[in-house]
Amino acid sequence: MGDGDGWADCDQGHTHWGRYGAAGLLAYHRDAEGRMWILLQQRAWWGLGGGTWGMFGGATHSHEDGVTGALRETSEECTLDTGLVRVRGTRVEDHGGWAFTSVIGALDEKVSVKPASRETRRAEWVRVEEVEDRKLFAPFERSWPLLRDATKGLVLVVDGANVVGSRPDGWWKDRAGANARLRDSLKVLAEGVRGLPAGVVPFDRCFPEVVLVVEGAARPVADEPADGVRVVAAPGSGDDHIVGLVGTPEPDTEYLVVTADRELRARCEEAGAHVTGPRWLTDRLERR
Repeated sequence: MGDGDGWADCDQGHTHWGRYGAAGLLAYHRDAEGRMWILLQQRAWWGLGGGTWGMFGGATHSHEDGVTGALRETSEECTLDTGLVRVRGTRVEDHGGWAFTSVIGALDEKVSVKPASRETRRAEWVRVEEVEDRKLFAPFERSWPLLRDATKGLVLVVDGANVVGSRPDGWWKDRAGANARLRDSLKVLAEGVRGLPAGVVPFDRCFPEVVLVVEGAARPVADEPADGVRVVAAPGSGDDHIVGLVGTPEPDTEYLVVTADRELRARCEEAGAHVTGPRWLTDRLERR
């Protein structure tokens, strides 16, 4: 038992499990044949919604955020190694005074998962097309249409030369140093990004893969270690390299390019990527 276990009332007049809110994990996997699978829990017969299917999850404790709580609850209720989950983002259903956080995460393999507590009757990978064929836990059934569209990740591609050039901080004297400072500042985005441009990915908080593309005199930055940021040295034009990245997208992935270059913007949008300006990025870095 933790300090979050217990009932709570919300401003909508409902009673919910979780004194400090609750959270659950929607884990998904796309196999080599392109089929999408969702990991579901069948709830024990004795509990709330007994026999129905939904996400693994439960009450969050006072010291936990939604991601921490969802992963902990999942590890308590089944045998999934939550260290294998690549968290993509979260969606929050706020009832006023109580909220449920859905944590969306990808798995590279459809690993075997079994029940690990009295709360779980069965654990099963279900084809995304067949989720609605199950008798679903009522709250999950209401949120499923939105969550289904959230089974994707975001790659944030930063046009290093353009973003560095948008700030008059003496970058022209030391292009490599300016790009290294940008790289280091981008590391905080691994902790989560809020306020994405409309239509990119349907997350309240997103955990993107951050790719910084450097060129010219800044290429040596790619040879330095960079936790949380992938630095790519363009062999020629940085613009051409960025268009190549977004033009060959990975499955279940959206691309957001940060640049103010009009020509590059048009080329990226033609390739199917989303584009935003450096100000959007610097606003988020300056809030830290």
